[in-house]
Amino acid sequence: MEFPPKPWPVGEADPAEPLVRRVLAANPSAFTFTGTQSYVVGAAGDVAVIDPGPIEDDHIEALLAAIGDAKVSAIVCTHTHKDHSPAAAPLAERTGAPIIGCAPLVLSDDGPRSDASFDPTYAPDRVLADGESIMGEGWTLTAVATPGHTSNHLCFALAESGALFTGDHVMGWSTSVVSPPDGDMTAYMASLQKLYEREDRVYYPAHGPAVTKPQQLVRGMIGHRRQRENQIIRQIEAGVHQIHAMVPQMYKGVDERLWPAAERSVLAHLIDLERRGRVVRSDDTWTIAA
Repeated sequence: MEFPPKPWPVGEADPAEPLVRRVLAANPSAFTFTGTQSYVVGAAGDVAVIDPGPIEDDHIEALLAAIGDAKVSAIVCTHTHKDHSPAAAPLAERTGAPIIGCAPLVLSDDGPRSDASFDPTYAPDRVLADGESIMGEGWTLTAVATPGHTSNHLCFALAESGALFTGDHVMGWSTSVVSPPDGDMTAYMASLQKLYEREDRVYYPAHGPAVTKPQQLVRGMIGHRRQRENQIIRQIEAGVHQIHAMVPQMYKGVDERLWPAAERSVLAHLIDLERRGRVVRSDDTWTIAA
């Protein structure tokens, strides 16, 4: 998907539906599209803020403006990459709200991507397990565990409207990077299947536009990943046994700046194929299993 024409609604409280407002951060990139979208959930009385985003003073002020006089009952994080959770701490300090959502997770290296490191400042007051809910005036958010992009990734279902906040698990503009060691293709595919079996009305991702045909998109994403898997098998059968040689063939037409991240996703696929007994590895060389 190409970037939409500017100006983008950075810092604006964009109404997505009666219970949901979007606030776009000014952190666009090849990995974040036009930037991270934070969400304010709730119409009056009290609200929740989902994925408060990076620490940028203008973005925090825009969130506070969107919140207005409402009480913030919860600051909710889908996962702890640096474009999602760091603003939770200063927003909690400004509002007195608890930080609730995914478990803390810090790794020194998650592969080459714009948000390569995890947020070491993330300290939740409460971690939600799959199926646990938090509630406010007129809204209920229920955690849906979706490991894969990261092992601690959660989506959040808004019971009152049938919306699902999908973080980076399902984005509105691109497929998610799955980067070992924490990114796990086996878990990612199982999480996609889990969402496919749900009946959510609309997805609100952290990056890109709302997804109005969720099951159709998820079915296509599963198919896309299976096609990538088949491409890898064909590459190995044709005598290409190393990831760095596979990527230029598999990602023709893709910006070469994204190839390092593509290598991580290919590695994630190969690890999944290895677990299933379809390929074997010797150092950085991959072959078809006997």
